[in-house]
Amino acid sequence: MFGIGGGELVFILFIVLMLFGSDKVPEIARTMGKAMAQLKNATNDIKSEIQKGAEANGLDARSLNNLTGNINAEIENAKSNLLGDTNNLLDISDTTAEIDKVKEDIESLSGPIKRQR
Repeated sequence: MFGIGGGELVFILFIVLMLFGSDKVPEIARTMGKAMAQLKNATNDIKSEIQKGAEANGLDARSLNNLTGNINAEIENAKSNLLGDTNNLLDISDTTAEIDKVKEDIESLSGPIKRQR
């Protein structure tokens, strides 16, 4: 619950007991319970209103799942097309062979220059 362990919960309860006293703790717990229930009811009401609005506009959970599935499929298709094209453009073995050839040419040209220093 909120990443709080048993020892930490006991410590918090001890502090609450020390601050408010033993006669106020049940009243505070009751008030917090009522507040949590009201919050839960409010979120359920909001969810049901959103669902009713979506159904009134012709959207249900199945059509939304199909729509998001189609969008995700198109995104993956675009990614594979882009990555497939870049993989075809970059052939590493040809590139390294060309780099080695240029490196040898530079070494052969700069060899006499380096010896003059």
